[in-house]
Amino acid sequence: MRKFKVPSIPPTTNKCIRFPNDVIESVENSIKGTNCTFTAFVVEAVRVALDNLNDEKDG
Repeated sequence: MRKFKVPSIPPTTNKCIRFPNDVIESVENSIKGTNCTFTAFVVEAVRVALDNLNDEKDG
């Protein structure tokens, strides 16, 4: 399983999505003081989740 790392800002496309307020607060607290945007954090988290799902399928 891949370990999550706070990413730097990647190229992005705008996509509208709603998050629960507690998730937003947790993410913002996690990236405070880093060179990471909310979007970059979420994109990396989704990539890790997709990798994990693919690993489960292959396993």
